[in-house]
Amino acid sequence: MTATTFPQGAVMEESAEEKALFAKISWRILPLLLIVYCFAFIDRVNIGFAQLQMKGELHFSDQVFALGAGMFFVGYLLFEVPSNMFVERVGTRKTLLRIMVCWGTCATAMAWVKEPWQFYTLRFLLGAFEAGCFPGIVLYFTYWYPSARRSRAIAVFMTSTVISGILIGPINGALMKFGHGFMGYQGWQWMFIANGLPCLLIGVLCYFCLSDSPAQAPWLSAGEKRLLAERLARDGAGAGRRSHGGGAVRALLRNPMLYVFSLINFLFLGAVYVLVFWTPTLIHSWGVKDLFQIGLLAAIPNIVGAVGMMLMSRSSDRHQERRWHFVGGVALIAVGLLGIAVLAPGVPGSIALLSIATIGTASMTPLFYAYVADYLPREQAAVGLAIVPSLANIAPIVTPAIGVWMRTSTGSNTASLFFIVGLYAAAAVLMVFAVRRPKAVI
Repeated sequence: MTATTFPQGAVMEESAEEKALFAKISWRILPLLLIVYCFAFIDRVNIGFAQLQMKGELHFSDQVFALGAGMFFVGYLLFEVPSNMFVERVGTRKTLLRIMVCWGTCATAMAWVKEPWQFYTLRFLLGAFEAGCFPGIVLYFTYWYPSARRSRAIAVFMTSTVISGILIGPINGALMKFGHGFMGYQGWQWMFIANGLPCLLIGVLCYFCLSDSPAQAPWLSAGEKRLLAERLARDGAGAGRRSHGGGAVRALLRNPMLYVFSLINFLFLGAVYVLVFWTPTLIHSWGVKDLFQIGLLAAIPNIVGAVGMMLMSRSSDRHQERRWHFVGGVALIAVGLLGIAVLAPGVPGSIALLSIATIGTASMTPLFYAYVADYLPREQAAVGLAIVPSLANIAPIVTPAIGVWMRTSTGSNTASLFFIVGLYAAAAVLMVFAVRRPKAVI
């Protein structure tokens, strides 16, 4: 037996049979969902690399790219809640098929952009089509994992963002450098084609390989289904905190914690996308001019971040503590980014400090959403897990433009780095002083 520690001193014993069951579930659903979000993240942030060529060839300004980056989140904001409510009606398989085929088509079409309005339109549609992917998958995890295992599951899933960060640099750098002029297309065009087309196939795989719920999973035995149902029924995420139907949604909307969570997510999500869209340009500003080298260097912090995120999430689950782990992640971000701003340590030192910061940035999302999933009653989860990121997605509409304005108006990276750290610090303060601990019911 393995002892799992819960808040307020409660301890639940996990049998070898339970451990084997959750290992089986993880091996069945996590690899494919990880691939899904790898491509989701790549297709939303690859313009950070594309701009290194597109700006010169299409004569797009920094402001055009900042607005295009934000337009993705306008579409995401408008369609995230309806999409997640649709998940419970039609199931995860059909939802992911629809999402991935539509977004893959849109992401591929970015290769033929010529005018700013086309750029804005496709970025908006990309966000609208992808909306519901992340909250739908987090909701899907609540069908399969109790709260004591959910942070680890989300953390494994969220390694997709750092894995995509590891892959996007070298692969897109190589496509842009070596694909330039091949078959009459420019390197940035090959990048969009290679990033977008695989999504069509992955959507089909999701439809045929996933099960909408444990009850519909042919790969689970009757005994395994019964054990999972019993384990979820004992889980504090669902017991003792139930409300039903439209009353559940109304109760959720009256709960001030919904808006506290949304504001925290607003702050750190806004910071994330300033940094993500800006990282290739930041490395370029350190004197690295070769696109492939920029891609290789951009991969290093993500490798370190993936390891750090898993260790942080494992610690969070083991201690059943989210808030102070969140604050610890923000401290790492501050050390890394302020070190770059103040010390200007050159390329090796800057990459090392950026790696420290990436441990923190990579850890924020799994820690935060594990906490939100712990807090919400199950009947409110579908809407709540969509509303929180939906409201938060207002931030990346505006923060990349603010970061560009700070950089261009000062001629330095320092102000933008302080801006990013300030957003994270505000999120940490709210997490400590405004978030209440959910009651654990075993």
